[in-house]
Amino acid sequence: MLVRDFIEDALYNPNYGYFSKQATIFTAPGEENEGFDFGSFKDSAHFESAVANRYVECGSVTETEGPGRQIWHTPTELFKPWYGQAIAQCLVSEYLLKYFPYEDFKIYELGAGNGTLALNILDYLRVHFPEVYDRTLYTIIEISAPLARVQRERLRRAGHTRRTVNIDHRSIFAWTKTEHAPCYVLAAEVVDNFAHDVVRYDVRTLEPFQGEVAIDGDGEFIPYYTRIADPLIASFLSLRRRLSHSPALPWYLRTLALRRIYASLPFAPNLSPPEYIPTRILSFLRVLQASFPLHRLLLTDFSSLPDAIPGVNAPVVQTSVRGTMVPCQTLFVQQGYFDILFPTSFEPLRKMYEYVLEQPAAVETYRDSVAHARVSPLTSSSSPLSLGAQFFSPSNRRSPLDGITSSSGLSVGERKSSVYTHAEFLETYADLRRTRLRNGENPMVGFYQNVRVLF
Repeated sequence: MLVRDFIEDALYNPNYGYFSKQATIFTAPGEENEGFDFGSFKDSAHFESAVANRYVECGSVTETEGPGRQIWHTPTELFKPWYGQAIAQCLVSEYLLKYFPYEDFKIYELGAGNGTLALNILDYLRVHFPEVYDRTLYTIIEISAPLARVQRERLRRAGHTRRTVNIDHRSIFAWTKTEHAPCYVLAAEVVDNFAHDVVRYDVRTLEPFQGEVAIDGDGEFIPYYTRIADPLIASFLSLRRRLSHSPALPWYLRTLALRRIYASLPFAPNLSPPEYIPTRILSFLRVLQASFPLHRLLLTDFSSLPDAIPGVNAPVVQTSVRGTMVPCQTLFVQQGYFDILFPTSFEPLRKMYEYVLEQPAAVETYRDSVAHARVSPLTSSSSPLSLGAQFFSPSNRRSPLDGITSSSGLSVGERKSSVYTHAEFLETYADLRRTRLRNGENPMVGFYQNVRVLF
């Protein structure tokens, strides 16, 4: 099977997948919409000690010797309800500016975990923007059946009825409906668990090869590489080349002369180090293009991760043994017991996202995409005339959509997305007084410096 199929099976298989059986989401103490009393902590060390104690309360230390139940946290859970309220303020500000009162406030959240973010957003709207809450239609798209049940029960207990919020138990990649109205798509700490593929390049020609995995007679996983044949891998490599996004090749493969010298060395491998490419993120962008044509995306996730396995854009593969998180050095581990999470390169993602949204569906055939993918990634696909009619177009606007007009009656394009640091986003939308410690530190801003926001 392809490497991305192996990853999806390890994480999402309903019978033994990591998210089905092993993962438990950390939550701060208190009732549904409460959390840590940040004003009671004297400094960050005091707060971190309280978080560690809460981990123990949540049951992170088990009696088993082997890989066991893992507890992981997100900014949403650690800083509830204030982090969720910051996202709510971001979304409602744009909605009030652009659509209220003529359109409903439609939000689609992917992978909602315990439902904390949805709860914080809806509670905030109900209290501070009741007229907007009455127009809110919140949909959670959740692949995990156990988490979908938790979300549904928790939101119903809080008084949010089916008129306001619904949970759709399916993968975003199996989404078949089309939302024709303006809406907001929210993906908070989701795409780091989207499956990636592996490619390696021939050291002489730089032709890419796709990674696959087989199982031998002893049950061991054996990775191997073949010429590009998978349509999604081919499409991703072709698109990346069109956008002039070069792969991060080692220095000794960047020129023909160096490649020849390296290939002539004794025992030199014939393929480059592995590169992990976010093919499922490309699938996600295409779903947005096809099924949510008038959406605005808010995506937040990790831009870098420590303790990754070897390779370019490689994931962290880890498990918990008696309460201690243990990173691994290989991707091919026992399915279901290990979290596999990837960093996200946000600026290339932003450019790919904007490009995909501007294209008509199915602009490239399978044969064309494979042909382009098998070309050396160092070959340029741009030309001096590549800007064409877009030369005089504003660079911060998308191409106009039919039927969308400004107050002047002229069609306008949506503002293009931008990438923000975690701190920039929170300093714009959060009430930072709520998470300030006694010595003036603010862990909601200071923590998660490796997180970025696309909006």
